[in-house]
Amino acid sequence: MPTHIRAEPGAVAPGVLLTGDPQRAEELAARHLEGVRRYNSYRALTGLTGRYRGRELSIQATGMGGPSTAIVLEELHRLGARAWVRLGTCGALDPSLALGDGLIASSACNLTGAARDLAGLEGHAAAPDPALLCALMQLARERGAGARAGPIASLDLFYDPRPELQARLARLGVLALEMEASTVFTLGAIHRCPSACLLVVSDLIAQGERASPEVIAAGLDRLVPLALEALAGLPA
Repeated sequence: MPTHIRAEPGAVAPGVLLTGDPQRAEELAARHLEGVRRYNSYRALTGLTGRYRGRELSIQATGMGGPSTAIVLEELHRLGARAWVRLGTCGALDPSLALGDGLIASSACNLTGAARDLAGLEGHAAAPDPALLCALMQLARERGAGARAGPIASLDLFYDPRPELQARLARLGVLALEMEASTVFTLGAIHRCPSACLLVVSDLIAQGERASPEVIAAGLDRLVPLALEALAGLPA
């Protein structure tokens, strides 16, 4: 049994939806999965497995940041996870983005220690699985989810005192900042596990504006079916 995800073999489904917040994991499982069973609650790293359209899927809380996410994904992989999609929030750099908008990460500029150490590279651009990325983009178009695809950056600091870095990333076309995607993509590549990332804009960084909980929840509601459908559509 792993150290932090204290589950027995077979408890974790091959496809996993990742979310930072354990309460969000509970809410998503209750609303979208049938026959939900809990496989972990240790350290508030909530893990739940159920069925979505007849396919077993898991929803797992990762906590915040690359180091926590790396621990969780490594242990999930040991327990049988073979694909994962992160669903979370981000701070927008691009002025055309509004609070509550959806993003599909086409790449994640890696500015985090965890992904750097895993890849052995400084500042590499981590990428999602191409087929999973295309599936999410197609689902977004078909369902009118309004999710835009583009590059993001992952950092270790939520309260980042470097406005010059943010401005430089914006000039390079980076749409938004968050903390976990580059680790999600890097471990996906290392383990040959398809990975992807869906985000809701929770903050407008330059304007210092933050979305209400209701706006964030509505944005997540538009995106979570895309993640679950894409995971359910992967080969068994």
